[in-house]
Amino acid sequence: MTEPAVHDTQLAPSPGCPPPHPAPRAPSLALPPDSCDAHCHILGPADVFPYAPDRTFTPLDAPKEQLRALHAHLGLTRAVIVQSSCHGHDHSVLLDALRSRDGQLRGVALIGESTTREDVEELHRAGVRAFRLNFLPHLRIPPTRAEIDSVLERVDGLGWAAQLHVRGEQIALLEDLVRGLPGKVVVDHIGRVDLAAGPDGPPLRSLRALLDSGRVWVKVSGVDRVSRQGPPYADAVALAASLVAHAPERVVWGTDYPHVNIIGHAPDDGLLVDLLERIAPDPAHLRRLMVDNPAELFDFPTDLPTDSPTDFPAGS
Repeated sequence: MTEPAVHDTQLAPSPGCPPPHPAPRAPSLALPPDSCDAHCHILGPADVFPYAPDRTFTPLDAPKEQLRALHAHLGLTRAVIVQSSCHGHDHSVLLDALRSRDGQLRGVALIGESTTREDVEELHRAGVRAFRLNFLPHLRIPPTRAEIDSVLERVDGLGWAAQLHVRGEQIALLEDLVRGLPGKVVVDHIGRVDLAAGPDGPPLRSLRALLDSGRVWVKVSGVDRVSRQGPPYADAVALAASLVAHAPERVVWGTDYPHVNIIGHAPDDGLLVDLLERIAPDPAHLRRLMVDNPAELFDFPTDLPTDSPTDFPAGS
């Protein structure tokens, strides 16, 4: 995509925030109608929706129009927008996006000390259906149990899922916490497990045990983050496929666009879509992964209007 202008030196992108792939391929896989990108971000534009002063990274702008064009190019009509930590607890950018699409978008919030119950109810009306807990050190200090309980109190009664961003070995350490959370729990990006630990290592044993609890879901997104091999990420794709086969009713998928805090170049989002043919080779599992499961988990309304086509900028 076209690289946004950098307005001043303080908005220069951080290392690990490359531009999106310049020309993602058109997928050869035809996705089921109402397919959902269940994990993506909208970032800025910074001159309209400023980044948080205490952010730990500065991305390139990736506004809602850019994301919508990509989704039209990929054959995706629904999406779940995850509030990025670079916007902190100011959800203006998320609310703006959710109100622009007639129920085709859902949101995941970042609830902070300054977020009131009234704020939470406004987010719910706009389409937020989950809150995210970041346990990765590059995204600030992990939340304490008291902070988590404070968030749970403010979202009580709304039916929101808890979305956990963890890395590998943390899954086993947090297993008791996850089991004690009320309602549904979602683990981001295949738990960002270290594939070097093998399929029977503690992180994957814990992840499968949590899936077997019936209340925990996993996003089989981020194969590019988990892979030790690079594109087409065969090792991570095999892991994602094993989780889909293990619990086809509790998996969802997302692009993770625009791919911040990564090493190297951003992945080709068209390739990521085509890899779904290997991740969910059974057509029934593919429909669950892309349509039925995200609709259940994020409470998408029925009878949504058809999205109008948007041209993806050639060579951008």
